[in-house]
Amino acid sequence: MIPLTEPQVWTMIGVFTALMFGMLTTVSTLFVRVVRSEVSGLRGELGGKIDGIGRDVQLLMRREFGIDRE
Repeated sequence: MIPLTEPQVWTMIGVFTALMFGMLTTVSTLFVRVVRSEVSGLRGELGGKIDGIGRDVQLLMRREFGIDRE
């Protein structure tokens, strides 16, 4: 094994640190994008279910109280 000089060691430490920070940035950015897309999809799904519940309640109220559309 070839002994490394002090500048070579510090260069390797710097390169390793830069690579770690770059990978951390990439992974965290992708994670945030995935979470945002999942949350927006969940919002759309819940909104659709709430609209459907509102229609169902209106239908039941019309049926129960005999209210016709005008």
